[in-house]
Amino acid sequence: MLGAMTDSSALDPEDLKIVTLARSARARNGVPEGAAVRDENGRTYVAGTVALDSLRLTALQTAVAMAVASGAQSLEAAAVVTDAGSVPDTDRAAVRDLGGPATPVLLAAPDGTVLETSTAG
Repeated sequence: MLGAMTDSSALDPEDLKIVTLARSARARNGVPEGAAVRDENGRTYVAGTVALDSLRLTALQTAVAMAVASGAQSLEAAAVVTDAGSVPDTDRAAVRDLGGPATPVLLAAPDGTVLETSTAG
């Protein structure tokens, strides 16, 4: 389910935190996207786009992979900061694989404004 959300004050503080972390990863690493996910224990995993000759992962795929590699069993939420106007199906699929179809996925602009929230569904 997609829905516009421009009032960041309506977001849970923990969701705002992962948006801020995703934004920081993007800016710090100078990559097209930054992402962060929160697991079932409240731990966060932050990543940027991986663009090697032999390996290409979006920031959200990388953050999910980091969570899996660290032993996370589920996800509570995910956020991606990008210039893109939507979250690709492949990114939502990665979140869904670990968190399930109802996991919220937040899409934010580079300035941190949350543009949309959807589910991994």
